[in-house]
Amino acid sequence: QVRLVESGGGLVQAGGSLRLSCAASEITFGNYAMGWFRQAPGKGRELVESISKGGGSTDYADSGRGRFTISRDNAKATTALQMNSLRPEDTAVYYCAADRSYEWDSRPSQSYKYDLWGQGTQVTVSS
Repeated sequence: QVRLVESGGGLVQAGGSLRLSCAASEITFGNYAMGWFRQAPGKGRELVESISKGGGSTDYADSGRGRFTISRDNAKATTALQMNSLRPEDTAVYYCAADRSYEWDSRPSQSYKYDLWGQGTQVTVSS
C-alpha cells in the first residue's frame, strides 16, 4: 500500500526547534519530488518547502526563510523538515506530499500538483 507517514510533530515553545520526518512506502521514492505543506485553522494549505527528486533544487515560502530546511534521503525513502526558531504563527498541521515528477529539478509549490499525501502531524508553538 502506497503510504506517506509523517512524524516528529509536537508542542514546543517559541524559539525552539522540531524535526519532522516523512517515510514513504511502496513507491520508487527517487521518482518523486517532495513537499512539506501546512494548514492552520481557518486557512488554506500552503507550501513550506519542496525539494526535487534528486535533492539538488528546493523551493520555499518566505515564512520559513532562514529557519526551515528540507532534505531527503533517497536510499531510505525519507524526507525531513528541520524547523528552527519556531514562532506561534508556525502552529499548523504539517503534511508531506509526493509529486510524480518527470523533470529533474521540478519541485512544485502548488498543492494540487502533488499526487500523494500523508495524514499530517500537528505542530503547536506556544508563546
